[in-house]
Amino acid sequence: MPHTTPATGIGPIMLRLLAWGTVMVTFAFLIENYLVHWREQAGAMGFLQGQTDGLLSASLYVVAAVLTVVMVLRSRNEPLRPDSARIEALTNYLVRACFFAVLFVGLGDTAVSWLRAEGLHRVLFSDELATQLGQTRFRGPMVHVPLMILGFVVAAFTRTLGFFWLALLVVLVQLLMVIGRFIFAYEQPFMADLVRMWYAALFLFASAYTLATDGHVRVDVFYSSMSHRARALVNGIGSVVLGMTMCWTILILGTATSASTLIGPFLRFEQGQQTYGMMTKYTLAVFLGVFAVSMLFQFAAYTLAAAANWRDEFDPNAEPEGTETATDPKLAAG
Repeated sequence: MPHTTPATGIGPIMLRLLAWGTVMVTFAFLIENYLVHWREQAGAMGFLQGQTDGLLSASLYVVAAVLTVVMVLRSRNEPLRPDSARIEALTNYLVRACFFAVLFVGLGDTAVSWLRAEGLHRVLFSDELATQLGQTRFRGPMVHVPLMILGFVVAAFTRTLGFFWLALLVVLVQLLMVIGRFIFAYEQPFMADLVRMWYAALFLFASAYTLATDGHVRVDVFYSSMSHRARALVNGIGSVVLGMTMCWTILILGTATSASTLIGPFLRFEQGQQTYGMMTKYTLAVFLGVFAVSMLFQFAAYTLAAAANWRDEFDPNAEPEGTETATDPKLAAG
């Protein structure tokens, strides 16, 4: 029977250390990348090799270890599921913030691109500012970054994840493209760029949320016939061995040098060759980083949830046993 017994053994402690350690080390890793690639400081490995300017980066991992211990001690007399819920809430905030960020950046950059395409930017702004708006190194830090920060602020005051709205916006923009092209003979490159940007965000940002709701399609050969505890074991081991490994591979290889896949385009605010399109090409690389971080956090939460299922902890979101739904074949046939 489901219970709410505190998880106090060595096993639960190790799982909490793994989950919270993953979260804290990831934050330390991201801040270290900022110090290394933007502030040109030595990283933690550089400090171990004798470079004193890497002290701050090395200190980040010490702080991460301390915070991990604090979080584990804080919940040591609780079941595992509350810890899973806390990490999942953090993941939801990250994804929600990125949704608003990509929404604001998309709308803002589209407005600027439209002004440039119609030549209105030289009417509304000074010649110097109008010229700078056509340069991605200006538009990125001066237009995109403030809108990204605004997205993280707005996400703190709302609880909606917005995926349905983003999907609707993608459809509406595509509809406007069709109407503009075939009825008004009007089309601009930034319209296709906006669809591409929002669709990529929808696909990558929603992955962690889909994992949290168990919405991913499983290649189900043996899983459906497994017992409750066997499923929990498969989910837990799979999250650590396959899921976390994949995410760390993306993050480490993508940020290894200033020319790496994730960090390189963001450092240069990389842009394509089109003249009047959106200047958001570099964000596609950032989206992959968001995917890796959000999935990494969700895998940490998923591991604790799987352990909670193994222990038969009470799940407030689980459907009562024996509950039939409208999609039940027997109910439909009756």
